[in-house]
Amino acid sequence: MNKHMLILPGDGVGEEVVAEVIRLIDWLNSKGKMSLTYEKELVGGCCYDAHGCAILDSTMEKAQQADAVLLGCVGGPKWEGVEYDKRPEAALLRLRKELGLFANLRPALCFKALADSSSLKRNIIEGLDILIVRELTGGVYFGKPRGITDLGNGQRRGINTQIYDTYEIQRIAHQAFTLARKRGGRVCSVEKRNVMESGLLWYEEVIALHQEQYTDVQLSHMLADNCAMQLVRNPKQFDVILTDNLFGDILSDIASMLTGSLGMLPSASLGAEQECGKIPAMYEPVHGSAPDIAGMNIVNPLATILSFTMALRYSFNMIQIADLIENCIAEMLEEGVRTADIANAGEKTVSTKEVGEILIEKLDRIEA
Repeated sequence: MNKHMLILPGDGVGEEVVAEVIRLIDWLNSKGKMSLTYEKELVGGCCYDAHGCAILDSTMEKAQQADAVLLGCVGGPKWEGVEYDKRPEAALLRLRKELGLFANLRPALCFKALADSSSLKRNIIEGLDILIVRELTGGVYFGKPRGITDLGNGQRRGINTQIYDTYEIQRIAHQAFTLARKRGGRVCSVEKRNVMESGLLWYEEVIALHQEQYTDVQLSHMLADNCAMQLVRNPKQFDVILTDNLFGDILSDIASMLTGSLGMLPSASLGAEQECGKIPAMYEPVHGSAPDIAGMNIVNPLATILSFTMALRYSFNMIQIADLIENCIAEMLEEGVRTADIANAGEKTVSTKEVGEILIEKLDRIEA
């Protein structure tokens, strides 16, 4: 199986976390586990510095041709004054839109060894396993009209438009219901139907689809503000959370901190299956570019490595290899391997590179 991945390290700590995935890819290739070629390109602020835009057209073409895209992270204070269509984050929006990546999957899984790293009590989060399914190419981030207008007399108006069509709601709901069938069989659909017409449409369309095709899956509904509270109060009540672009952005970050650190959270963004059978996909850690620690070799690479294992599952259908890597990570955590973000007071910490080295050593021992 010959596959090709486009790797976009991006800004800040992106190069450091991506380097450990490349180390893993090289090991898998050397052991005959897979045949994966890859190439790297600029994206985000570093691309703006070099070319005056967040992503080149040629890079977009490579992303469309690749079997999967691995993204590190983009952005930072350095580019806060850049116009919106050229900011680092514009690259993310373009990749999502032009690749048709409408489904964002963000698992929030609490490894047993990290239960005490969460800000919540162990009994609240131990055994946590949530999947947030976020609609990614619609809603307020893409709706028009948008912009800032001058009203005169020193007054300005900022406009963003929340828009959803039936097909957008149905296709993301399909994903959530299908994934729930492989998990706990429960979907909680989250919106704000009490104050937003788009939320009411979301609510009605999800119910209709459920009644037509997914009555074997348990469906519940919750307002977004209540869901935010419930994620902190009783997160284990959830299995799959289905929600829109804006609320998914917020709720997934809340869920990520339940596990102890943003440095542990991967994500996958998937599109619709093409006639050739390929599913456009981009994988990235949930954490940001963390420019304050960039280049210090202390960032946690596990979110990026786990994003790669999601690629093994969803893009390359290599379930056993993904399981092997994830089991090794769980063992590492049980043995006390900790980067600074997941270490308790007094615990010894390891560097970014050491995490990658320890993982490869474990895999080597299994192969021996």
